[in-house]
Amino acid sequence: MVAAWIVLVISGLLESVWAGALTRSEGFTKLWPSVIFGVALVASMIGLGYALRSIPLGTGYAIWVGIGVVGTTIYGLIALDEPMSVARLICLVAIVGGIVGLKLTTPAH
Repeated sequence: MVAAWIVLVISGLLESVWAGALTRSEGFTKLWPSVIFGVALVASMIGLGYALRSIPLGTGYAIWVGIGVVGTTIYGLIALDEPMSVARLICLVAIVGGIVGLKLTTPAH
């Protein structure tokens, strides 16, 4: 079960990788960002599928998406100079709180 949670977190981080690569691919016109996108997407989905064998669907999917959202937002702030505001920060903290809450309230199989 611990392995499933570790794989889920890695898969969520890979979601951020493929989202960032998608932006950098400029509509799949750049080779390496397009390749990174494809590899990260497939690896992320395989990991999510593996994790969902042990983690309830609603919890696993929400955590996967939440990690992807937070990671992609951080990437956008750092690499793409996207703006940060107090409101956006509060929303990110709420997402992280939801992720932690889902993990803590998920019953063991």
